[in-house]
Amino acid sequence: MKKSVLSLIAIFFALSCYAIERKAPQEEGMDPERLAKVDDIINASIENKEIPGAVLAVVRNGSLVYLKAYGNKSVYPEVEPMTENTVFDLASCSKVVGTTMSVMHLFEQGGFRLTDRVDMYIPGFEPYVDPKTGEKVNIRIVDLLTHSSGLPAYVSPETVIKACGKDDPDSLMSYICKMKREFRPTTDFQYSCLNFITLQNILQNITGEKLCDYAQKNVFDVLGMTHTTYNPKLNNNKEIMKLVAPTEKQPDGSVLLGEVHDPLARVMNHGNSGNAGVFSNAEDLAILAAALMNGGEIDGKRVLGKLTVETMTRVPDEVKQLGRSLGWDNYSPYASNNGNIFHPTKTYGHTGYTGTSIVIDPVSKTAVILLAHRVHPLDKGSVVRLRALVANVVAGAVVE
Repeated sequence: MKKSVLSLIAIFFALSCYAIERKAPQEEGMDPERLAKVDDIINASIENKEIPGAVLAVVRNGSLVYLKAYGNKSVYPEVEPMTENTVFDLASCSKVVGTTMSVMHLFEQGGFRLTDRVDMYIPGFEPYVDPKTGEKVNIRIVDLLTHSSGLPAYVSPETVIKACGKDDPDSLMSYICKMKREFRPTTDFQYSCLNFITLQNILQNITGEKLCDYAQKNVFDVLGMTHTTYNPKLNNNKEIMKLVAPTEKQPDGSVLLGEVHDPLARVMNHGNSGNAGVFSNAEDLAILAAALMNGGEIDGKRVLGKLTVETMTRVPDEVKQLGRSLGWDNYSPYASNNGNIFHPTKTYGHTGYTGTSIVIDPVSKTAVILLAHRVHPLDKGSVVRLRALVANVVAGAVVE
């Protein structure tokens, strides 16, 4: 009897150490046999050398109902098996996990209005100028968040350094301020890393804090995302560095490890960047997804207000045709990772160049976090089809 009581206590404390409650799929209305079909799909992708490995997390009704590692964390210079707690370079998923969450936190604190002009916070940020009439149209914060600003998609570090003579964040922002605007704001969609580097600088100019510090304090630490951070190598974060999956092999034979893969984020912004730079694992992202599906709160820890979450994930009326909500992707041409079964307009998510993705369906209260590193060891892998297949299998496993 005494042993049974001690065993129950041990189980209780083991479960309580998790930041998100874990349940069997059937406890939250999912068919475990249907859900397990994702294993064959992901393993086939590994066998086809599309990815070396992956970690999948599925959240339903606020609980983590599936967490599994596949393949290898590293295949060069040594082979290491993937583990469930592997930390990945999130690449552009950083745009939502780090930048959008931080910007929306500042927004609901009264830091700015969505309709505020960018040049209110970044002096010298030029408007769009109509080539026919000469009319000037100011770019607003909401235009950056919905990728409808008209800013170019990207610029190489080499181009900026050649123009400005330096590889620093101020040079990059100064260059963005003067770049040609490619269309009138809100009239078109162009996914742009420069939009989110601009958002980073707006937040930093308002708060006087680096984005990485603001996100850590107001998002990651609040939610108990203990394996989520920027710059693990630079900050000598030994605990996370032991878990990080490498990305691309470099010309000198080394691999990027704990340094952001994206060139602008790494070379110009030194790891603190609005477009990329967050490192995280599947369980931490499951916590974030669960909080968002619960109106911004999980287990008594609130990161955003309920109405803020609704505003963030709703496509604004003036860009309904573009399919982008504030930071997130609902139904733009980039949203194939949502699959075909989740809600067609209310589902939101994001992808990352390295192979990461997040899908959240607030209607069925289901989230899919698929973390892979298709750029390891060479930037030749592919996850576009895999993401959609996995999302469809997960959605198809929802039976209640």
